[in-house]
Amino acid sequence: MVAGNESVPTTAVQSDKLTLVPLIALVVGPMVGSGIFNLPSDMSRHASPGAIIIGWVITGIGMLMLAFVYQSLAVRKPELNSGPYAYAKAGFGSYVGFTSAWGYWLSASLANVAFVVAIFSALSFFIPAFGSGNNLLSIVGASICLVLVRLLILRGVKQAALINVATTAAKLIPLLLFVLIAIVAFNWDKFTFNFWGRPNGADAGLGSVVDQVKSTMLVTLWVFIGIEGASVCSARAAKRSDVGLATVIGFLGALVLYVLVSLLSAGLLSQPELAGLGVPSMAGVLEPLIGHWGAAVINIGLLISVGGAFLSWTVICAEIPFICGKEGTFPSWFGRENASGAPANALLATNILVQIFVLVSYFSLSAYQFFAFISSVAILPPYVLSGAYALKLALKGETYRTDGAGRNRDAVVGLLATIYGLWLIYAAGLTYLLLCTILFVPGILVYAMARRERGEKTFAGAEVVLAAIIVVLALLAAWLLYTGEIGRA
Repeated sequence: MVAGNESVPTTAVQSDKLTLVPLIALVVGPMVGSGIFNLPSDMSRHASPGAIIIGWVITGIGMLMLAFVYQSLAVRKPELNSGPYAYAKAGFGSYVGFTSAWGYWLSASLANVAFVVAIFSALSFFIPAFGSGNNLLSIVGASICLVLVRLLILRGVKQAALINVATTAAKLIPLLLFVLIAIVAFNWDKFTFNFWGRPNGADAGLGSVVDQVKSTMLVTLWVFIGIEGASVCSARAAKRSDVGLATVIGFLGALVLYVLVSLLSAGLLSQPELAGLGVPSMAGVLEPLIGHWGAAVINIGLLISVGGAFLSWTVICAEIPFICGKEGTFPSWFGRENASGAPANALLATNILVQIFVLVSYFSLSAYQFFAFISSVAILPPYVLSGAYALKLALKGETYRTDGAGRNRDAVVGLLATIYGLWLIYAAGLTYLLLCTILFVPGILVYAMARRERGEKTFAGAEVVLAAIIVVLALLAAWLLYTGEIGRA
């Protein structure tokens, strides 16, 4: 396979393969989407500047370890394509691999719902009829967007990836403008005032520093979802080594932007002011500084940014069930492609799933944050399993030279990535975890259909225990929803 052969000259690479720049865009495009434009309020809603800094340090180290995991596995296991799903299946069995793929597919689909809500929320700045981005008019607009993006991708994945390069470059212009203006206007006294969110007069404070840091974890995870974008599309890469390089470059660039946006904002407005801003909160930060046109620039930038991220995520979202369908983890129907090599059926299934979630968003009081956080939790199993697989390879010595060069380093990286993923599961809290189990139950039926299609037993060994735990937790979540104890979106 060309994607796994580093000795193939560039001139011999098939024309439909992705080179380094499109791969970087498939990392940056999904990551730098709607999240960065709402970072000022999302990070400050329950955290002080001091806690935000600690949150970024934890996230920076954890996500860097995950980036190194994907960089290493792309080279050590070139025969494994589609990233998190393939690593989970190779390391822990068929059903665990399916659960990872299903969680990833759910996460990507939910992310697209958050994106379209953000798109029409930004449009409401110019056309107030779109409201908060999840009213009836917005849902009709989102449905049209889904159809248009699907038609574009059906013309070929590479063409969609090249368009994503252009939108990724365009989205950086308003972000850099914001950073430059924020640096000039930054107020150190405002930034350091009540630096740790302690009780202050009539203000009850933001709670303990640990609780404040925990409150930032789902936000920082949300803005880094997509770090595996190049890995997911590794089968379409011209050079396997470019997959890992694109992942690290994309991560470092995004991290610098995220830290600057969130911390500089804390030196422009107070914590209560930032927490009270609407979507996109970056516009609310900029408008007092340079006037109404500044908010307009940010909203236009968000439209470009989220439009590009929506395209990127749709490509990535369809790739997982497509590969799974070809390998028998999903029913074979998902693995069919059209004459342009696009994953036609997987793309159709993805659009239907996103459309269902878009309709559900109509009933959500805070649609953007709700779908962003559910998406973040759904992707945690794939991330934890990727780190655990890298750790397993290092401990067993598989793919390493007899002298063990690099094993200790990769073992530490894999361990830290796994611990970070488990910490995120803890920080996410029980509500979102339980809600996610409800979405995992239909996957059991899809997996059973795929196994029956291949004439194989549905579960092997302890896999039935894992499936039973998911069902029990989903039933508990359904009961708590019914009683109103969780799920107030």
